[in-house]
Amino acid sequence: MSRWKHPDPMSMLAEANKNTAMETLGIEITCIDEDGLWGEMPVDNRHRQPAGLLHGGVTCVLAETLGSYGSWLLVDSERYQVVGQQISCNHLRPVREGRVKAFARTVHVGRRSHLWDISVYNGTEKLVATSRLTVAVVDRR
Repeated sequence: MSRWKHPDPMSMLAEANKNTAMETLGIEITCIDEDGLWGEMPVDNRHRQPAGLLHGGVTCVLAETLGSYGSWLLVDSERYQVVGQQISCNHLRPVREGRVKAFARTVHVGRRSHLWDISVYNGTEKLVATSRLTVAVVDRR
């Protein structure tokens, strides 16, 4: 039995991306398995800061997207919604162009909060950033 609460998570998340920051930035969920979620994003003018490097805040958007989507897939979305509560990100090496990919895995899945570790890699599989995200699970009102 899958840990994910939704029967077709890839389609659900592709639909959820429409008309959002994720669509604008080109963030795509590429794989969902029992270990976690993989996602990718290009690095182009939409993603760079003035020095020509991938903006750290955009890296955080990628990380928070994966962790938040993962939490959404772990809960009964009729009863609960998930919201990012805290994120930290360590930037380890610059990226100027190409694509980055990220993997999100759970550290803790509780009734009211989830903790995620997200690793971001460049096109040569080198680690460029690590992030930790806390997601709150709240009752739908």
